[in-house]
Parts: sequence; C-alpha cells; structure tokens
Amino acid sequence: MGKHEAKSKTLNKSLLVVLLLLIVTAGILFSDDLFSINKNQENGIANSTAKTEDKIEENTAVTENNIANENTVFPATTTTTTDNGIFAKYYEEAENLLKNMTLEEKVGQMFLARYPEEGVLDEIKTQNPGGYILFSRDFDNKTKESMIEELNNCQTNSKIKLALGVDEEGGTVVRVSNHTAFRSTKFLSPQSLWQQGQLPLILQDSKEKSQLLKSIGLNMNLTPVADVPTSSSDFIYKRSYGRGAEKTAIYVSELIKTMNQSGMISTMKHFPGYGNNVDTHTGIAIDERPYSTFETSDFLPFKSGIEAGGPTILVSHNIVKCMDENKPASLSEKVHEILRKDLGFTGIIMTDDLAMDAVKSYVENGEAAVQAVLAGNDMIISSDFAKQKQEVITAVKNGKISEDIINKAVKRILAWKYAYIK
Repeated sequence: MGKHEAKSKTLNKSLLVVLLLLIVTAGILFSDDLFSINKNQENGIANSTAKTEDKIEENTAVTENNIANENTVFPATTTTTTDNGIFAKYYEEAENLLKNMTLEEKVGQMFLARYPEEGVLDEIKTQNPGGYILFSRDFDNKTKESMIEELNNCQTNSKIKLALGVDEEGGTVVRVSNHTAFRSTKFLSPQSLWQQGQLPLILQDSKEKSQLLKSIGLNMNLTPVADVPTSSSDFIYKRSYGRGAEKTAIYVSELIKTMNQSGMISTMKHFPGYGNNVDTHTGIAIDERPYSTFETSDFLPFKSGIEAGGPTILVSHNIVKCMDENKPASLSEKVHEILRKDLGFTGIIMTDDLAMDAVKSYVENGEAAVQAVLAGNDMIISSDFAKQKQEVITAVKNGKISEDIINKAVKRILAWKYAYIK
C-alpha cells in the first residue's frame, strides 16, 4: 500500500468519526423536541379517548369538543383573562353614555330592585333603577299577553334598558313556570333532568327556559347554582347539580354557553360556594372550612363558568372565616378581591338580597348598601331600593365612597347591558 493511499484511508476514517459525532450531537439536541411531539400526540389520543368515554357516560348529543372530560381536575391556579374585560367590545359605547349621566342616575343603575307591587312606572321614571328582579307574586293573575305589555311599558319608560330577571332554576325555585298561565308544568330541577336524560336534556331545558322568559320580556335568569354541597342533607343540595365539583364545573360551563347562545343573561351563584351551610334567608351561616377546600372544590364550577363567558356572579351572605371572619362574603372586600384577582373575573358582581337576615346583624342602620359598594359589588339586589339608593348617594357626597368606584361599576353595567339587552 502506498503512502498516499494510507493517508486517504486515514482521512476517510477521521471524516467518518466526525460525521458520527455530528449525528449523535444532533440526536441529543433534538431529542427533547421529538419527545414533546410524541407526548403531545399521546395526550391528544388520550384526551380524545377520555372525551369519547365521557360522551358515553353522559349519553350526550353534544359534540366531544364541547364537553370536557368529566374526570378532568380543573386547576386551582389563577384564570387568565384579558385586562380589558369580558365586555371590552362595549366599553367605549358605555363610556360615552356614562359621561352624560348624573350621580343619581349612575347610582340607580347599581340596583337590581325587587319589582314593586304597584307604582313601577313612577319608580322607573323617578329612581332610574338598573333593573328588577321578579318573584312568583309578580306573575299572579297574569297572562303572557298582560306580562308582555307590562314589561314592555317598563322598558319604554326607562332611559336605559332594564335588566329584568327571575330565579327560574327549576325544581324548588321557580317563579314563572309555577303559574299554568305561562307553562303547563313547572321546570324540573337539574338533578331530575339528569336522571331522565343527563346533560343533553338539561341543555335542551335551558333553551326552553330562555325562550319562555324572553317571550314575555325577561332578559336575565339568576342561574346556574354553581354550589357544591357536601351531602344530600345540605340546604343547597336540591338546587344544585349534586354530582361533585368536577362534574358541576362541566354542567356550569355548558349551561352558560347555552344561555349565551340564547341571548339570556346567566348568573352563577352563590360565590364563594355554599357547601354545607345553612339558609341565609333566615339566619347567619358561618363557614369553617379551610381555604384549600375552596381551591380544590367550590371554586372549580365558578372558574369553568368564567372561562365559558359567564357574565354575572352573585355573592352569598355566608361568613367564610378562611377569607374574612368579620363580614358576610357579600360585604367583604377580601372575598371580592379573590373573585377579581385570583379567579380573574371581569364581569358583573352582585349581592344576594340585602334584606336577608344574615346581613342585618353585621351592618349598622343605613350601611348595608354602602358597604356592598365599598366591598366591590357592581350591583345590589335590594328590597328597599329608593332608601338604599339614597344612602349610597349620600355616602358619595360625603366622600365615604369615591365617585370613581361608582363610575367603574356603572361602566361595566352599561357594557353588560349593551352586550345582552337589545
């Protein structure tokens, strides 16, 4: 063998070694990416299988893409939402209207008043409420035709469109369908519907509810109940979905999507979660549960509802000691901060009715509505509208409430109305 031939073979061997080293290095560099791709593919297959299984369990006619796996554990981390808020599309229009409103008109918008037994048109003209919540008595001896005319007159006489709402949950809480003039039978509870046809029947029922309510002039239904009871003996159990936190989260999400498609304002309740607490209509409920329980259970339906585009959340009067041991949740700035910052909610926050006994023991005369505004509520459900409205106006004039707080709340309310009330 010649010297040149030997050198050539040596060079070829060196090049081969270098080439092998390059291949090994490339494999190391790209192995993580390839692994990620494979894992993503595996996850996609796993998710698809899980959703198919869930479809069978729920006997659902809803597509797999619309319903998440019922075994999914929703994360306890902060929900990401846009800084501009859920109603950002309507903020400019709301701002333009806000600029021309008096303080009295602005504060009026912050009240969802109890529908008066008489004199509603006068109250609308003089007090400028944000809207009304109607109860069963308001449908007594009425027909669809008379109710349509009555509610149309309310809207006609209001400078700004009214939110007109009811609690038409189904089951034990029905305001409209318990009158045969409006429906031959009462709407069933979510639990009863699930037993008969599972989630698809619940969503079909929701569409029928929205259609009925809208047909008589209502634009808001204070549902779904997003609470997670701990046992069948709990006060809130019969009104709830009754199937645990994760499955309730699916129910809330799908119901809100359906209501949004129907153009009906939904209201998740009762934040931060009722659990096993007693009825606050007649007394004080003190929740002793640790914060971790809310993170892993009670918050999950509210988070999924927020992600689904839920526009409104109602806050309970429960005293939740792990969040604020001194005030009912509805009057607690700390609870509202959790809802805004930790859960990322940018929609309308409203109180439960301030006339409930659970509130009376914690406020001085004339302070309930004022404290509700200071806590961070946008709207107040009130059975004493004119009086409480004046208390808030006085608090603004005295400097106890900044008008900037009022402006922020009303801007959000007006945008909410532009989004839903045509």
